[in-house]
Amino acid sequence: MKKVMVFGILLLSIFLVSCGPQQQAPSQGAFLGGTQGVLADFEPFGVEEEGKFTIFDTETFPLEVTLRNKGEYDLQPGDMKAKLLGPSPDEFSGIPAFEKQNAGIIDKISELVPLGGEETLSFASDAKYEQDVTGAIDREWFASLEYKYQTYLILPEVCLKEDITDERICEVNEAKTFFVSGAPVTVTSVEESTAGKGIMALRIKVKNVGGGEVARLGEAFGIRDELSYSIDDPAWECKSGGKVNEARLDNGEAEIVCKLKAALAEGTLSTKQVSLTFDYRYRDLIQETLRIKQSVE
Repeated sequence: MKKVMVFGILLLSIFLVSCGPQQQAPSQGAFLGGTQGVLADFEPFGVEEEGKFTIFDTETFPLEVTLRNKGEYDLQPGDMKAKLLGPSPDEFSGIPAFEKQNAGIIDKISELVPLGGEETLSFASDAKYEQDVTGAIDREWFASLEYKYQTYLILPEVCLKEDITDERICEVNEAKTFFVSGAPVTVTSVEESTAGKGIMALRIKVKNVGGGEVARLGEAFGIRDELSYSIDDPAWECKSGGKVNEARLDNGEAEIVCKLKAALAEGTLSTKQVSLTFDYRYRDLIQETLRIKQSVE
C-alpha cells in the first residue's frame, strides 16, 4: 500500500511540473548568445620552439592576423581596423603597411555558420629582421584591434498595466525574461517597476565582459567605457546617469532606466515586446613573441 501511495505522489509531481509555467523564446529575434565579439590571432611566424615562434636572422616570415567573428553582428567591410605595434618599423623590412582593415563581410555566428566568419589580414609575406643578432633575440608583436559592434536586447513581454492592483494578465514589479545577442558588451538583468501612476519603468544592467575597451561611435577611446543605445518604441525614453541614449560604464557596468513618456490610458492591461540596440566601438589587443636566432655560418 505504501508503494502505491509513493508512486501516486510521484506521478502527481510529474504532472504538476509539466503543467507549470514554461519560458518561451520570442517569436522573432532569439539569439545563440555568448560574451565574445571578434577574436584574433597572429598566424605562425615560423617553427615553434620552446613555446615561441622561431626563425633564423637570414629568413623571412609572414606577418598575418586572422579575425574570427564569435558574436552576433555582421562586420561590414571596413568595420575592423588592425594596427601593428611593438617593434620599431626600422628594425624590419618587407612590411608595406602597419595598418589594415577587413575587406569583406565577416559573418556573425548563426545556425548556418556556427563558428562564425573569418578573414586574414596580411601585413607582409616576406618580412625580415634587418639588425645584427648575437645568439637570439625576442621581439614582441602586438596588434591593436578596433571594430564597430552592436548588442541586441529583446524583452518579449513588458507589462503595461495602468492599475497595478489588477492581478490579471501580467506582473509589473518583477525581473523580466530577456534575450541578448552574443557580444562583448552584454545585458545581465532587466527589472520592471513603476515610476508613477500608469508609468512603467525598466531597469537594465549592462556589462562589458569582453576584457577590452568601449567607445561611442565617432568618439575616441577614453578612461571610461562609453556607448550609445536606442529603443524601438518611441513611447519610451531611456537615460543613464542623466543622459539620454548614452551610458558610461563605471568599472565596466552601467544601469539604464527606460520610462514611459506618458501615463497609460485608464484601463490599459496588456503585454508588449520591446527591443534595444547598443552601438559602440570595441578595442582589444593581442600579442605574440617572435624569436630570431643567429644563423650558423
